[in-house]
Amino acid sequence: MTQPPHGIHTIDTGFLRPQFDAAYLVVEQGRAAYVDSGLNSSVGRLLGALADAGCKPEQVDWLILTHVHLDHAGGAGLLLTHLPNAKLVIHPRGARHMIDPTALIAGATAVYGAEQVQRTYGELVPVPAERVVIAEDGYQVDLAGRKLLCLDAPGHARHHIVIYDAVSRSFFTGDTFGLSYRELDGPNGPFIMPTTTPVQFEPEPLKNSIRRMLSYQPQGMYLTHYGRMEQPETLATALFEQIDAMAAIAQELATAHKRHPQICQALRQLYVQRARAMDCPCTDEKIEDVLAMDIELNAQGLGVWVDRQLRAISDGTG
Repeated sequence: MTQPPHGIHTIDTGFLRPQFDAAYLVVEQGRAAYVDSGLNSSVGRLLGALADAGCKPEQVDWLILTHVHLDHAGGAGLLLTHLPNAKLVIHPRGARHMIDPTALIAGATAVYGAEQVQRTYGELVPVPAERVVIAEDGYQVDLAGRKLLCLDAPGHARHHIVIYDAVSRSFFTGDTFGLSYRELDGPNGPFIMPTTTPVQFEPEPLKNSIRRMLSYQPQGMYLTHYGRMEQPETLATALFEQIDAMAAIAQELATAHKRHPQICQALRQLYVQRARAMDCPCTDEKIEDVLAMDIELNAQGLGVWVDRQLRAISDGTG
């Protein structure tokens, strides 16, 4: 079996559709670390990838979570029951949610509904507190001497970290560096867009987190949605433009009647226009279909954000 560059294995977690949701396995000198876990239903795939890489569960030292949204962290507790030596590395704000997932389930239920949460994510397995390592800004995970640097990365979520790997000169970005689906790639390059999933989207912190990643002059970005991306500077320019455009849409429609469907429609138009600029081979209808769930969630997140702005103005603090 041919080993991937720098020992970084991309694992399709099987969530929703092929090449939608990724976890990563990093192997160094016979020791291993996962970045994100996918869902409970993903655990078999993650363990299969570990075996394919020539490793046993006992050789896994770390499970690093970029943040606690369930497509990234829902399977963490169950996965750890198979990894006797692994510790969970997580942002300080996220640790309590993995030790006691009650609030995590409640938050997902508020967005998706109880029936869909149960059907999609199942029962979350709590992580024992003694297996949790808090990744303050600048914390370094030691994987057989290979340093994985954890950086605080708010903007998508306040409990988000990104992980810099100096060996590959790349970041594991979670959702901070947006999403890009391979079926939308065009001759002019990949389509990429920010993700503003409820409830902690903040435009300026998100742009600052992206700028901080760029300061390391990375050669690649490993996105959860989906896979390794190159030319980070070019992609970042597209993200900055869209963060501003999406914030402007939300502000323009802040007090509109039936605001949510109007934001959804404006986002559809924005994303189709951006995909067309990349000469995306898909029809407009296909682009909208691929992005349908993200459009809905982005619109919800923008609504939450603009409501915070309106409250701040009303309270005299904005």
